[in-house]
Amino acid sequence: MLIMVIATVGATLVACVSSRAPPSAQSRSFRDCEHCPMMVVVPAGEFTMGSADGEADRPETPIHRVKIAYRFAVGQTAVTQGQFARFIADTQYKTTKGCGIIGAGGYHVEGDADWRNPGYGRPPRDDEPVVCVSWLDAKAYVRWLSRQTRHRYRLLSESEWEYVARAGSTSRYVWGDDPDAACKYANLYDQSALELAMPYAAANCNDGYAGVAPVASFPPNAFGVYDMIGNVWQWVEDCYLYEYPAWPVDGAPVEVMSACPLRSIRGGSWGTRVDRLRPTWRGRDPETRMNILFGFRIARDLDGAQR
Repeated sequence: MLIMVIATVGATLVACVSSRAPPSAQSRSFRDCEHCPMMVVVPAGEFTMGSADGEADRPETPIHRVKIAYRFAVGQTAVTQGQFARFIADTQYKTTKGCGIIGAGGYHVEGDADWRNPGYGRPPRDDEPVVCVSWLDAKAYVRWLSRQTRHRYRLLSESEWEYVARAGSTSRYVWGDDPDAACKYANLYDQSALELAMPYAAANCNDGYAGVAPVASFPPNAFGVYDMIGNVWQWVEDCYLYEYPAWPVDGAPVEVMSACPLRSIRGGSWGTRVDRLRPTWRGRDPETRMNILFGFRIARDLDGAQR
């Protein structure tokens, strides 16, 4: 099958006027409206993307340089349960049921599970990341937020995500090279979650959470962004290709002219083993899939910044 790679471009958006002033060149964080996620301004920069440490069927190569020659904004945290609930209330958007739940040492699809009832055994909290949302649900949310604010909200590209996750770091993990230090920085499958009995080893540390944690429960990275690694996986815009294509290398997402069978998803979760919490590790799932570990984070183009 011939695959042609393209980069997506901005679309015209029609909406009401935002009640908040736009961020200045000196702004570090801002909100466009009362119910909008807090956004953090990310500076332009360049980094080396990928790793030779990928798994046999999930390569992270070829290693390549990416130059992001524009500022953009990223959600300070993953989109929360409360923020997603506001979107549903405003739009009456219909999500589907049938979410993948952890249990008995693995996963099974629970027919009645959805973002309101994600399999925690309790109602989700407003300050926890929304889960059991598909890539399509995430796209619907950013379209709504764009209409609300008249700014272009979107999902991060895969290269933007890795750039933000690294935040200037070059080590194996964003905190360094020691996997046993993970629990100081991320919510993952560790000694506090042994009751999950997952079919892989738990990290040799304790992060204090047997399941999902409220957003911003761990320290922010050098860009002032929380939970890029761990807690919940984050959908990104790109169509997943087995290896990175030769282009784009400018921060744009990878898209294809044909149907996209898999979308990239990044960052790991509270049920993920530590070696998959490397910032270069690449998840891949159908855009309709929902899982108790899957959430999303948003981005916004900044006025005057050329993407």
